[in-house]
Amino acid sequence: MERFDRITWNPNQMNGQPCIRGMRLTVRRVVEAVSEYPDRADLLRNYPELEPEDVRQALALQRPIWKTARRKLRRRERDSPCTRSRRTP
Repeated sequence: MERFDRITWNPNQMNGQPCIRGMRLTVRRVVEAVSEYPDRADLLRNYPELEPEDVRQALALQRPIWKTARRKLRRRERDSPCTRSRRTP
């Protein structure tokens, strides 16, 4: 079981969204920043309050959500009329 000791949930902060170490920096924002700055050195330079473990835990927290979304997308593509017509018997 993954430990998320750097992720905090507070209903009175950031509308209850998961945040990094109680800061007003949401997990969602960290994940978005990872996509904007694929080089971790650039990411940490632009977000000096972040530590590598913060980023790792934010991505680990989102992993099950991505897996579910990917599964739904594949199912939708498989069941699409356009995809079905391309299948060969």
